[in-house]
Amino acid sequence: MIFWFSVWICATNITCFHTLTVSSSLRILDKRVDCNQLGLDNCKINNCSDERMVAPRQRTPVPPDWNHSVGVWMDDDGPVPAVNVTWKIKSDGSVKTLRGTAINIQDESTNQSICVQFSYKLNSNQQQNPNYGLWTFSLDGVMVELGHTYRVSVFNLPEPETLRYRTPNSITIPGCSDTKIQRARVCLENGSLWDPPLTTTVTLDEGLKKFFLVVGFEAAEYAERYLVSILSHGFHCSKNISKENRTRLNVTFEFDVWQLSQCEVVSVIQPFFIGCKNDCRRHEEKINFCQYYLPRTLIIKATVGLLVICGFLAYSLWRVSQKDTVNASSSAAKQQSDPPQVHERRRVLIIYSLDHPLYKHIVLKLCAFLSTKCGTDVVLDLLDSTRLGVLGGIQWLDWHREQIESSSDKILILCSQGVQAKWRAMCGGKQLLLREDSRSTAGDMLSPALSLMIPHLIRSASFEKYIVAYFDDVCSEEDVPSPFNITVRYKLMKQFEELFFRILDTEKHEPGRMNHIKGLSEDEYCHCPSGRALRDAIEAFRAYQLEHPQWFEDELLETSELKVQETSPEICDDATATMKVIAQCVANSTQTTQESNPVVFNHHIAESNQPA
Repeated sequence: MIFWFSVWICATNITCFHTLTVSSSLRILDKRVDCNQLGLDNCKINNCSDERMVAPRQRTPVPPDWNHSVGVWMDDDGPVPAVNVTWKIKSDGSVKTLRGTAINIQDESTNQSICVQFSYKLNSNQQQNPNYGLWTFSLDGVMVELGHTYRVSVFNLPEPETLRYRTPNSITIPGCSDTKIQRARVCLENGSLWDPPLTTTVTLDEGLKKFFLVVGFEAAEYAERYLVSILSHGFHCSKNISKENRTRLNVTFEFDVWQLSQCEVVSVIQPFFIGCKNDCRRHEEKINFCQYYLPRTLIIKATVGLLVICGFLAYSLWRVSQKDTVNASSSAAKQQSDPPQVHERRRVLIIYSLDHPLYKHIVLKLCAFLSTKCGTDVVLDLLDSTRLGVLGGIQWLDWHREQIESSSDKILILCSQGVQAKWRAMCGGKQLLLREDSRSTAGDMLSPALSLMIPHLIRSASFEKYIVAYFDDVCSEEDVPSPFNITVRYKLMKQFEELFFRILDTEKHEPGRMNHIKGLSEDEYCHCPSGRALRDAIEAFRAYQLEHPQWFEDELLETSELKVQETSPEICDDATATMKVIAQCVANSTQTTQESNPVVFNHHIAESNQPA
């Protein structure tokens, strides 16, 4: 086999010069290419722009298979990060026209580049190397910068007129956290491998008045100075120390016993490496002094015990002198602090819009919270699919509405962006359908629910059956349809406790006291498993909305794909005409609340095992 090889190399910001010009950040470390690779006959360095081999009307060689690796190479100044490029020549018919291979590497940050061109001549009768494998070559030791991205292209010569054979790949060099790079000098100068085990020795003087603490650690190669600190509550002591050709350093601290309010302190070592200077990673370790505090602990325990005994005696004397007054006060407080008793499980029908799969997840988690934490029976179309399939959507809604209006149960309307949009469509606006409605077997249940329920809001007896709420983290008050603007609108979960009092037909504010149900406030509801799941569902949908501001428009289906159902505008007219009547009902029902004085008492509803 006859094989001839030569190399041209250039590195510049704009064009290639006739001499070898390289930058300090993108270059071949030893300024030459390894000429001892198997099968090479000759190597020389030249400008790669001297000869451009192009084959406009002949078959061009098949592109080579190539890959790269990132590692650490030795330079004159020590280990540096470098890239190696390896490629294989395919053994097919196109090898007859193969004259060379070119490698281009460009730094996207600085626009600096190098070009290495391999020229050779292969005997087409011996397309494999002596080991019967593909001919393999490599370009080693191209120095790169950490965190930079490089565009690398490898293509065979002669170069085709079209550029589809030389599509570049992007290579991003990792930082010092990567194990392949940690031994480069730039990383060592930032303390990449410095993780010394700390040793601490604690001694107490004979008078039990002073502590002596010795902190020892291994010094680093590229850090000459260190700041060693002892930290505790209200106590801070630091010392600077220099390496001075030592491999191990010891720092001694001396302080009085009374200076430490706690028997646990933290030792912190801050190194000052050449690279990171004042912003290097610190090393910490906790030190426990409790075993040396025995004498002091006994004195403290004795003092505390004496104070407890004196306090108990003083309390007993005060108790005897104030016995009658305390009994009278306790009786009055007991009468005012009796929590409301729930004699039967309340039932709630939830009306909502299927705006998004994540919003549907919130509704389901709210149902689980009402059932397990609040002991409430929940009626939801998603949880009653069997009966819904038998009766149909309109009959299912009307049957449940009649059952609730003839009992003490409630209808909870969860307002969202979809509720407002569907209400406007019912009043003559643009018809719409959401993706989740099309996926649901029951379809859109909100529009028929509003058609059935809004006329019943005219009657004052039915008005107390309806509760309007919205999740203020993922919805807003603008999502409430106009018929409900004069009603009380609860923000969930900030006002969930007030909403639950509505479900119980109990006032939170009563003359002389303010009722409170433990575990239902905004800060407490997430302490139980069902509450945590509800909070996580709300936060997940909120994060999705922040990432996708147009999420609601994305959920809308094209109206041309829908069979539009006309809705009588009389519902909107009736709702508008009765707003004054409903407003008067709300004013009468909230007058007592505004005049009440708060007196807090606790009431806890235990979690039940009934599934949602």
